[in-house]
Amino acid sequence: MSDREQLGGPQGWKRTTLGEALPIHYGKARNDRYGTVRVNTPVYGSSGKIDTFNRALTSGPSLIIGRKGNVGSTYFSPEPCWPIDTVYFAEASEEEDLRFFKYLLDHLQLVRKDRSTAVPGLSRDDYNATEVLVPELDQQRLVVAELEKQFSRLDEAVANLKRVKANLKRYKAAVLKAAVEGKLTEEWRKQHPEVEPASKLLERILAERQESWQSKKKVKEPFEVDTAILPLLPKGWIWASLEAISEAIGGFAFESKKFTATGFQVLKMANIRMGRIDVSQRPSFIQDVDADVVAKYGLIDGDLVVTLTGTRKKQDYGYVAVIRHEKGLLLNQRIARLRPADGVLPQFLALALQSEDYRNRFFDYETGNVGQGNVGMGAVTKVPILLAPLAEQEQIVAEVERRLSVIDELEVAVQANLTRADRLRQSILSQAFSGQLLGGDTKRAPDILPTFSIAAESQSAYGKDGHAGR
Repeated sequence: MSDREQLGGPQGWKRTTLGEALPIHYGKARNDRYGTVRVNTPVYGSSGKIDTFNRALTSGPSLIIGRKGNVGSTYFSPEPCWPIDTVYFAEASEEEDLRFFKYLLDHLQLVRKDRSTAVPGLSRDDYNATEVLVPELDQQRLVVAELEKQFSRLDEAVANLKRVKANLKRYKAAVLKAAVEGKLTEEWRKQHPEVEPASKLLERILAERQESWQSKKKVKEPFEVDTAILPLLPKGWIWASLEAISEAIGGFAFESKKFTATGFQVLKMANIRMGRIDVSQRPSFIQDVDADVVAKYGLIDGDLVVTLTGTRKKQDYGYVAVIRHEKGLLLNQRIARLRPADGVLPQFLALALQSEDYRNRFFDYETGNVGQGNVGMGAVTKVPILLAPLAEQEQIVAEVERRLSVIDELEVAVQANLTRADRLRQSILSQAFSGQLLGGDTKRAPDILPTFSIAAESQSAYGKDGHAGR
């Protein structure tokens, strides 16, 4: 039996525990009575460097390990620092390279040792008992050097992918902005000067709706829009209120205690994100619903839904999506439903509702307690909305969908490569701590850069302002 087999690892590596190889200590809350006086000392919590302090708890380079909150996170400080009481820390010795242990702990993914039921936490007993293979100091340094060589290229590729992802997000916003400002169809309008203007479309919509209200013995005057303070629109466009061009209602307060495993699905805010519906997110169902409730709150293709409640600071509501092929959905409370009138394309209306101009006015209606944001139906129905001629609506929707389909494909490719990079990082770490990284049979980081050439080509298809390439 070879030495490697006897030791259960590579030649010269010793089987031990983390507690023996790298003893850890509890961090402390900042206190002027402890530590060494040192100006601008970095302060570390479980989310990394959070502040500076006038004293240092450690005497030199340190490894910080998340104990509460961001469990198992690791940070290397090349200088004395102050680890607070949500972390553990270890200081360097003559037999240890802390960078080696940082990579080792990243590989071990200590977050999996969290056994808490409330606040995530890492037990020091669990840390101490974890078995590891550790080489002598010279080999620790060789492993670190090889890892850093491989990760430098991988990190560069990941940084490029993230830049592409951020650019795609900006390009998408630019396309949407250009759409609702009429810039995507500037040339089209010049070529189609005889198109019926949106003012005529609005007159027809209002006449039809007024006739419907009278037949139901209801008298309703749509909210008038004050255009004096509104931006100028392209020729043929008009400002209107949503209650004038759509039938708007708020959702029904379905009782959660009556939710079942099957039946009608209750569409909740968790199912709605900007521009899309995801019925798989925390689905809730209900049975035995009165026919009149189904008739009033049932959703059909072409309906738009808008979320009315969220986090006040993040303004993560006002999300709008179009019902396309989803069946058997009922509208829950704190969501508005808009059913566009004939002559108003749901996809065009969704673009208008996603515009910065509309969202700014939407949040002017915000109320609620600290941290909680709410708007009422007035934020949906009475905020001015732009309306283009029907023929131009069709052109805008087609142009936007063409551009966004390219962006969506690229976003999928970028995300797939980011996921691949995460797997590759763990693969490299696995090789390192099984002794293979220095054994000559090392897998190099594969080329994940072709995505960038695709991104460059797609950028040429439309300018940075969202204009189409010709």
